[in-house]
Amino acid sequence: MLVFVIIISLHFHKFSEAETLKIGAIFDTESLIKERAFYHAIRQIEPINGRKIEGLVQNVPPNDPFEATLAACHLIESGVLAILGPTTHENSHMIQTVCDNKDIPLLDVRFVVQPKNSISFYPSQQILTQIYIDLLEAWNFKNFVILYENDESLIRIAELLKLYDGNGHKMVVRQLDKYQNGDYRPTLKEVWQSEATHFVLDCSTDILEDVLHQAQQVGLVTNKQFYIITNLDFHTLDLTSFQYSETNITGMRFIDPDSDTIRNLGLTLFRNDFTNLESGFIEAWKIKLEMALIIDAVMMFGEALNGLPKNFATPSIDCMSAEAWTYGTTLTNLIKSINYPGYTGLIQFDNFGLRSAFGLEIIELKEGGIIKVGNWNYSDGLNFNRVYSPNPPPLEVGSLINKTFIVITCLTEPYGMRKESEVPLHGNQRYEGFGIDLIAELSKKLGFNYTFIIREDKKNGEYDETTGQWTGMIGDIINGKADLAITDLTITSERESAVDFSTTFMSLGISILYQKPKKALPSFFSFADPFSLTVWKLLAAAFFGASIALFILGRISPSEWQNPYPCVEESEFLVNQLSLRNCFWFMVGSLMQQGSEIAPIAFSTRMVAGTWWFFTLIMVSSYTANLAAFLTTESPDSPFKDVFELVQVAEKKGIKFGAKINGSTEKFFRDSKHIDEYQKIYQYMKNHEDEVMVNDNKDGVYKAEHENYAFFMETTSIEYETQRRCSLSSVGHSLDEKGYGIAMRKNSSYRTALSTAILKLQEEGVLAKLKRKWWEEKRGGGLCPQQDKAAEGTPLNLKNVGGVFCVTIIGTVLSCILVFIEMVLHTFKKSLHVKKPFKVLLMEEIRFYFRTSAMLKPVTSPKPKPPDYGFITS
Repeated sequence: MLVFVIIISLHFHKFSEAETLKIGAIFDTESLIKERAFYHAIRQIEPINGRKIEGLVQNVPPNDPFEATLAACHLIESGVLAILGPTTHENSHMIQTVCDNKDIPLLDVRFVVQPKNSISFYPSQQILTQIYIDLLEAWNFKNFVILYENDESLIRIAELLKLYDGNGHKMVVRQLDKYQNGDYRPTLKEVWQSEATHFVLDCSTDILEDVLHQAQQVGLVTNKQFYIITNLDFHTLDLTSFQYSETNITGMRFIDPDSDTIRNLGLTLFRNDFTNLESGFIEAWKIKLEMALIIDAVMMFGEALNGLPKNFATPSIDCMSAEAWTYGTTLTNLIKSINYPGYTGLIQFDNFGLRSAFGLEIIELKEGGIIKVGNWNYSDGLNFNRVYSPNPPPLEVGSLINKTFIVITCLTEPYGMRKESEVPLHGNQRYEGFGIDLIAELSKKLGFNYTFIIREDKKNGEYDETTGQWTGMIGDIINGKADLAITDLTITSERESAVDFSTTFMSLGISILYQKPKKALPSFFSFADPFSLTVWKLLAAAFFGASIALFILGRISPSEWQNPYPCVEESEFLVNQLSLRNCFWFMVGSLMQQGSEIAPIAFSTRMVAGTWWFFTLIMVSSYTANLAAFLTTESPDSPFKDVFELVQVAEKKGIKFGAKINGSTEKFFRDSKHIDEYQKIYQYMKNHEDEVMVNDNKDGVYKAEHENYAFFMETTSIEYETQRRCSLSSVGHSLDEKGYGIAMRKNSSYRTALSTAILKLQEEGVLAKLKRKWWEEKRGGGLCPQQDKAAEGTPLNLKNVGGVFCVTIIGTVLSCILVFIEMVLHTFKKSLHVKKPFKVLLMEEIRFYFRTSAMLKPVTSPKPKPPDYGFITS
């Protein structure tokens, strides 16, 4: 009866396990929306012959192949039928290897050039490249610049260069950010200076918006430029700030967010983020290609499961064994052989496992947003059905046409300056500068006239509590002396309570102007800089440890005990060359990569020596390479790195600091009552006002250049001065964020028109062009170009060289195991030879080895045979 119950239980357990078919997925650490898409697809699959589909998810860091391998093994041992792979190349490569060994299908949704045994649902790059070429020819791109992000982008670009027949057209390839610091302006500025107008942009959605913003800042997003964006998720970004730039920006997409299918999918995937259908329509625009591919891959996998035998055996595989799943290849071929209509269109694979027969939409960014202008499919190629939206209504300028404004400014470089001329000038022609040109551009756009007047005392304006009146240019606006005020006039809450400001035409913050730090002199022990102190300590420990290990193994290993007299066949004792002193000398010679008369003989000692040689090879090479970096770079010796260090070292090092009297910078420190350091700065400036405060920024710049003085100043003004005074530099990051605006009387009717026109100039790149003109080109600009900061030499720490220490330790441990095997075998052989018990000889050997000072080893001879006294018979 008990046997019957056990059999029934086992049968029921086996049947229960067969109830579920499992599919695994490996995602990056932070991928909640991907998991949501994965489980949504699982729920859409009908049970296969009564067996339900279950999803198992493992999260791993983006670039950690070891963790990815462990995750893949865990899923395989859990009995998954397939694995949906990660998006990073490093992880996917290792998971691919594991799946190949176990014959488990790998569903890949990332960009690959040529999949091996995985099933790549991502569109074939060769076909996508052909679409790029079709667009280049349709748009008549003769000479163009290719801007790419990283190595993966370069692979795609290489396909384009290989297939595109330009017939002598010029193609220039530039990496956006070779230093990976998020600043794309140097490359974009170089492209702008070349007057290129046609671009192919290949980068991820993580940086695409920043690239376009910085391109706009340098003047590359105007009505003169044409862009082809290769990113298939281009439409998911917020591109509002580029809609009115009149730039032709073309992209591609697989997913139409306006379709009911995608809208319903948005409702499902983002169900926790909204409660109505309108929000679901908005969220549909956030569905990226990878999310749709995950759903398509899982649902197509469920479709292929119907082609397997009715009661096929699910895999039960140990990742450490050599076994593979019987149906793995069959399932892979089934997936590749069927056609499936997914969210990303028809999914069909060619003989190489590439998704080649597909279609997509061609889109453009217009003033109304993203619009569809055509499509591409495998059979018909590229087709356009452009529908141009009606022109937007003209800017409401009627109220400003032929109106005349009195514009007040002050002669502050580079916002307003007297023009240098050999002939007398009159009226507005007497002045030039950034503010002067900005008013001129606004006048062209809005149709008003203007006359400049100058505020000679250069006071922007402050509220006088004694008189209850505003001074400076703010007071002139309130009193009706001027209609507009423009200069380096900071928008503050106090000023905005008295006058109106236009939208910000320049963003900035407060930073420190100080003398450029001198290069630090090399230290006396600068040769030790390539390694951190921890690595030097571990290096010394490794040296002593390896030397002692070689000495111990040399004593234990029988092969190291040699006959000192080769001519004598049976010597009475043996000698060992691996004394403690010789072992240290051998390790020193290896470390210095020099020869030595000492040569290990046994397998174990040679293994230790080889491991140490490998260790020294890597360490010496790393030291040499990093030493070159330290010798070619010089670290600046700055007395402080930011405002907090300035407060700490100012008194000790005799550094004075100040700002412009009654300026917005002084008020910033006065009102920053929650930061103790800022309050200390304000108290110091008030207590030493006559000594450290200045009436004009020029005086502060002079003091910073000729005295031990730190001047708090707007970042834009610092940038202007450091372009012309090479002995000065900016120290630390911006302390706040603010902007300059055009001041006008409260409740002015033309505020909206001016703000809209400024935004228009910003989108067209006019403001960036004006800033480049007055900061880098005019009045001595470019004398001290901002040099790219050379990467400073960084000492290698344990993370950099930890692997070689690990290899050395493992090699030493293996040598210890080998030497004990060698000793046991030698003792056993010796016991047979000398006719003594094995245990006795083994204990004798061990006792001798612990006599570390003994370097002569007696030879154990066999017992002599007793004499034969027998009679000789004839």
